[in-house]
Amino acid sequence: MNAARRYAQTQNETASKERLMVLLFETALRHIRTGAAALESGKRAEANKVLGKASDIVLELHGTLDPVQAPQLCEQLGEIYRFTVLRLTQAISSGDPKAAREAERAFLPLVEAFQQAVAQLGQGPKSVAR
Repeated sequence: MNAARRYAQTQNETASKERLMVLLFETALRHIRTGAAALESGKRAEANKVLGKASDIVLELHGTLDPVQAPQLCEQLGEIYRFTVLRLTQAISSGDPKAAREAERAFLPLVEAFQQAVAQLGQGPKSVAR
């Protein structure tokens, strides 16, 4: 394993649960973009593999929703997750890059929102040891 891969693995293993959520969002988005580009290049087998991974991640994210804590937010997020998975499934079954790009457009604002929220958590008040 090269140094860069070891460093990334260590970062992932020591990340907060909030940072891990952001990493999941970013990874799903990267897979969606890679899959859409592969479809646009006529590489359907490659596209299906990464779009399937993206769909799996989005389904996992959907599974983390806790409607008891925030029912309205969970309903809204659930709708976006379901739309994203539906479009990814359509892209896989039809080979249509447009469907993958629609999933990307729907999912991107969530990625950006989670990135921003976690960044703000990191900038909150620091506890002072006494």
